[in-house]
This record gives sequence, structure tokens and C-alpha cells, in this order.
Amino acid sequence: MPYRPSDVSLAVKRLQYRHHRALSRALAPLGLSLVQWDTLRHLHRRPDASLHELAVLTFQTDQSFGSLAVRMADRGLIERVPGPGRAVKHRLTEEGDRLRAAGQEAVEAVIQESFSGLSSQQLDQLGELLDIVLGPDPTV
Repeated sequence: MPYRPSDVSLAVKRLQYRHHRALSRALAPLGLSLVQWDTLRHLHRRPDASLHELAVLTFQTDQSFGSLAVRMADRGLIERVPGPGRAVKHRLTEEGDRLRAAGQEAVEAVIQESFSGLSSQQLDQLGELLDIVLGPDPTV
């Protein structure tokens, strides 16, 4: 029976939900939520990112990410640095980078297990198909 787009869309959402729950459990011993770890990961890749950029990358509103960033700064995971004009840039602290690296190991284990039923060729094919569906800007 052929797959309908709505069936595939639901399967993608179910997989995302499964990943979210499993990743949240894996990161909990580090004292991190998934969105906190995702913030650390993005800051590792993009030091000095703006609040808006990080909000978009972590699927948050600017307002909710602003609150998260303040809490993470209070915990010593990131630092908020004045940028040009009213902009605020964000950077990892040493502790934030340590937890990012530890979280990366936990995340990779969860993701590896999730896709273990696929051959490397199937995984490549799935990635290519998702690239097509997502289009040129996968951040939106």
C-alpha cells in the first residue's frame, strides 16, 4: 500500500516525539533539558550567536529563549555579552562546553540506537529524501 503524505508526516512527528522523550531522559542525569543542550550545541558551532538566531535554531520564540538564556547564564553555562547596539551575543562557558560534550555522547547513543535498523545505504537515502523535502534552508 503506498504511503500518503499525511502518513509520512505523522511518522516523522512520531519519530521526533520518540527522540525528544529519549533524549530528555538521556540528558536528565547531566541536569540539562533538551533545549538547553541544543543551545549549547548551537553555541559551540556558532559562538557569539544572537538571541534571535538561537531562538530560531532551537525552535523557541525570542521571548521564551530570552528567559532560557538568563537561566542558563545564571547556572554558568553560557555568558551573555553586549554586542553592537542593543544586541546581546552568547558564548559557551567552560562548564557549558563540558556539559555540551557529555550531552553529545548521550545524544549520539540515543540516535544511533534509533536508526540501528537501517543500513548505511538506507540512512543515506532517508537523509537525501529529507533534504529534498526540507529544501534549501532546513532551519525553517
